[in-house]
Amino acid sequence: MRTITTTEELAAYCEAAKAAPYVTIDTEFLRERTYWSKLCLIQMALPGKDGEAVLIDPIEGEGMSMEPLYDLFRHKATVKVFHAARQDLEIFFVEGNVFPDPLFDTQVAAMVCGFGEQVGYETLVKKIAKENLDKTSRFTDWSRRPLSQAQSDYALADVTHLRVIYEWMAAQLAKNGRQAWVEEELSVLTDPATYTVHPDEAWSRIKTRTSSGRFLAIVKALARFREAYAQGQNVPRSRVMKDDALLELASTRPTSMEELGRSRLLLREGRKPEIAEGILAAIKEGMEMKPEDMPKVDASKEQVQVNPALADLLRVLLKAKSESLGVAPRLIASAADLDAIAAGDRNGAALKGWRAEAFGEDAMRLCRGEIALSAKGNEVRVVRV
Repeated sequence: MRTITTTEELAAYCEAAKAAPYVTIDTEFLRERTYWSKLCLIQMALPGKDGEAVLIDPIEGEGMSMEPLYDLFRHKATVKVFHAARQDLEIFFVEGNVFPDPLFDTQVAAMVCGFGEQVGYETLVKKIAKENLDKTSRFTDWSRRPLSQAQSDYALADVTHLRVIYEWMAAQLAKNGRQAWVEEELSVLTDPATYTVHPDEAWSRIKTRTSSGRFLAIVKALARFREAYAQGQNVPRSRVMKDDALLELASTRPTSMEELGRSRLLLREGRKPEIAEGILAAIKEGMEMKPEDMPKVDASKEQVQVNPALADLLRVLLKAKSESLGVAPRLIASAADLDAIAAGDRNGAALKGWRAEAFGEDAMRLCRGEIALSAKGNEVRVVRV
């Protein structure tokens, strides 16, 4: 086992990776106390049972440049293989403004290869690599040094077994012709918008049943302040204020430190002067917001009239299609997607791309009365009308 701590060592390893058809990659990081993930370790492995697997330690190698790795990410002849890549990709996008290209995510591929939704790495190791993982180091503090042998072994296992999983899945996708399905899903992971939260848009992520313009104006101003402060200070949003406290403040609308001090839900951190002053300023901003600038709930969604009988038929169709394809139903369409189709919405994700081929086209035929569903034993069949 080799640990890389210098730019020169990293460059040499990445050059070797450029000569390989693929390389497997994983990271260990911490995020409990920060807004942005703190990168603690990178693991990589070259193809083959004897392909060298290494640990890349940015903590021990504090002065090491990641540019050789980013250069590998741009090298299109080598596939960069991850499992559940989203958080890994966010780290590299934030720190290096780069995405691995081409990218392969075995969790995404597993969903179109019949393994269900959000399948875990441990499950794939057992089913495909026929190995067991020692997960005792899963919840370790990866920022502490030195790493123990158990930690190092655990970290390397995340990329060594991944080689077998990738090769098996690549063969399966070639056989069933679903490479395009995976590529479509991966396009979301390599879209900068996936990882970019604009403070002005942060309010839309907060769940509230209130549609009052003034209330939403204060929510928007508070959410903007919280997001900007959390990003600027690199602290979790919840350290500034949690959603329930934010909604409480939008309702009670304190105008002074004394009134703010009566909040039941605001944590001690949120009562610090610089945060407290920001909260009061945001509430004032929301109270003074002009009606035309207030956020509005999408009224079209509130007025949707779902045809319940059609929604039920779409659920049966989805179940039949997902079983025949060996794909998790939720990967194709959610219950909300089906209700939207039954209400006349024709712009949902279930009607586009590979989902249209797998389900959406027949869903539209069902809505138009061009097909019917029949049952024979446990099998549901699509019948042309």
